[in-house]
Amino acid sequence: MKTFTIAIGSDHAGFKYKEAIKAHLLAAGHTVRDFGTHSEEACDYPDFIRPVAQAVARGEYERGIVLGGSGNGEAIVANREKGVRCGLCWNEQVAIWNRSHNDGNVLSLGQRTISEAEALKIVDVWLATAFEGGRHLARIKKIDGV
Repeated sequence: MKTFTIAIGSDHAGFKYKEAIKAHLLAAGHTVRDFGTHSEEACDYPDFIRPVAQAVARGEYERGIVLGGSGNGEAIVANREKGVRCGLCWNEQVAIWNRSHNDGNVLSLGQRTISEAEALKIVDVWLATAFEGGRHLARIKKIDGV
């Protein structure tokens, strides 16, 4: 599998999975930058998610992964950055569609909604899935305002 440069961040409710995913990615040979948080102490997710999304939008990282309790707020914050296409994925099939149809460049996961094993599977399939292009490219251009 191709290796990627990946930005990762979470709030306190996604911290445990962020740490597990980070270790998993590093073991697979990916380059990972952890934007925090660095504990399970309560915090505000935009403080850690926005920098991940901005780094992906600027092209500093090829992909981003953001985590929280549900992943919903994290996806909202990430999608505020122009050029970011963040999808909240709760199973492998949704992750495949996020990449193949939407050219998703940021993945959002909810620690309170899926098991750690499922989160790792979702990450792997999301990274391994290519964008199909074709009819989906016109839609991506509309999303990006091109």
